[in-house]
Amino acid sequence: MVEQQNRVSCRLFRQGSGSISALVFAAGAVALWSTNALVGKSLLASHPVAQVQFLQFAGAALVFAAIRLMSRAVRLMSRERVAPVAAGAALISLAVGFVGLVGTMVLQYIAFASMPVIEANLVAYTWPLMVAAAVIALENPRRPALLGLAAVVGFIGVALVISGGRNQSWFEGDLVGYLAAFGSALCMAFYSIMVGRVATPADRLLLPSSLIGVALTFLWCARDGFTWPLGADLALGLYLGAGPMGLGYYFWSRALKLEGSGRVAVVAYLTPIASTLLLTLSGERLTVTAIVGAILVIGSCVAVGVERSEAENHV
Repeated sequence: MVEQQNRVSCRLFRQGSGSISALVFAAGAVALWSTNALVGKSLLASHPVAQVQFLQFAGAALVFAAIRLMSRAVRLMSRERVAPVAAGAALISLAVGFVGLVGTMVLQYIAFASMPVIEANLVAYTWPLMVAAAVIALENPRRPALLGLAAVVGFIGVALVISGGRNQSWFEGDLVGYLAAFGSALCMAFYSIMVGRVATPADRLLLPSSLIGVALTFLWCARDGFTWPLGADLALGLYLGAGPMGLGYYFWSRALKLEGSGRVAVVAYLTPIASTLLLTLSGERLTVTAIVGAILVIGSCVAVGVERSEAENHV
């Protein structure tokens, strides 16, 4: 009996430590992601999307390569062996990384360049609502009606953000921008659902995708013409890669692998709040209608996160 109690205590201690680590990683990702739209907006004012994306993927690839080398060194020192990955599993991991990293970021920046950044940011961060819809369809949530209601309210908020209240006219930006922002949200929702279900470590999952992103955006730059930025713009572009894309994705992936998407998800929903606040402080403005929509989007995201956190704790 005592031995069994000790085993239970050890398991609970490990779970508690894992939860704390997951929340720390998630908080780090949110802090970095919150600066993405603001820095991206400043660079897109004077540089084309292809150039900004190339710098991003280059910075992210450097970060993922460094993490991969450090992980390999740790495994060598501990003499830990890595089990070979089957070809099918490797292809699935590559697809998850490509859709989650390349798909999300390329579509997000096309949206930033095609419509008001503050609105593109809000639409792109509807991915938690898409995750909620997937949970209703694929899992057995405790309160599906609440999840469904939160998702519907969130998408009503998206409609209000898109309409913007500008003389009753919809789609202030290019229609391509709105479609790209929504596509970005779909890619991130897919990644957040799948990353915890593949066995591949985060560094091995993200490095190949970032290298593919470097190659594709280089070809994009070569087609459109390439002028290498200097000084502050170069530093900001590499920061977008090393920070929000590189460490942000790595931290988020580690958090989801440690604890799935329960309490961790609640932390992630702080991103649109913080990023919208930073954009507002920088001079971006929302109409009253769009502000109401933003409140609905953010509120529904928080409701979804709290419900999923409670469900995971109940289990």
